[in-house]
Amino acid sequence: MAIFNTSSTELKHLFIAWVAISYAFAIMLAWMELDGKPTGSEILGPFITDLFIISLITVGISFIFHEMGHKFVAQQYGAWAEFRMSFGMLLLAIYMAWQIGILFAAPGAVQIFGPHITKKQYGKIAASGPVMNLFLAFAFMPLLTDTGFLYDIGRLGVIINLLLAGFNMLPISVLDGRKVLAWNPIVYIGLFITIIVVGMFSVAILI
Repeated sequence: MAIFNTSSTELKHLFIAWVAISYAFAIMLAWMELDGKPTGSEILGPFITDLFIISLITVGISFIFHEMGHKFVAQQYGAWAEFRMSFGMLLLAIYMAWQIGILFAAPGAVQIFGPHITKKQYGKIAASGPVMNLFLAFAFMPLLTDTGFLYDIGRLGVIINLLLAGFNMLPISVLDGRKVLAWNPIVYIGLFITIIVVGMFSVAILI
C-alpha cells in the first residue's frame, strides 16, 4: 500500500496550476476593488501584489489540498493517482477573470488508475476532497478574530473552502457529489448537511 508518492511532473503541474488559479482570482478581486475592469498595467504591476499573495494562501492552497485529498485516499487503496493540469483551461480562467471579472476555474484534476477500485472506494475518494475543504474552512476561522491582512485571509479562506466543498458536492456531471451519492446516499446527505450547517455558522461569524 502506497503512503504518498508523487513525481516531478505532478509537482510541476501543481505549481503551475496553483500560481495560475491564484493569479486569476487576484484579478477577480481587482475587479471588485476597482469596481470595474483593471488595466493591463494594474494586473501586471504592484497593485495586484497583495491580492495575489492573499489568493495564493486562500484559493491556491484550498484547491491544492482538495486535489491532494483525492490523491491521498486513492493511493491508500493502491491506485495510481497524480494531478494533471489543464493548461488551456488555466489560460481561459485568467483571460475571463481579466475580461469579465468572473473566475471560471477548471484547472485540472487528479487522474486515478485502479481497475480494482470498488464503487465504495471511489465514493470515499470523491468525498475526501470536500471533506478536506471543510477542515480547511475550520483552520482559517481563527484568523477571523484578527484584523487587517490576516482577517482578509481568514475571511476568504473560510468562504472559498465552503464554496468549493458545496459546489463539488453537487450530484452532477464529473463533480464529487455524483460519485458520493452513487456510493451511499446517507453519507451524501450527511456531508451536504454538514457543509450547509458550517456555512450558516460561518455567515453568523462574518456578519
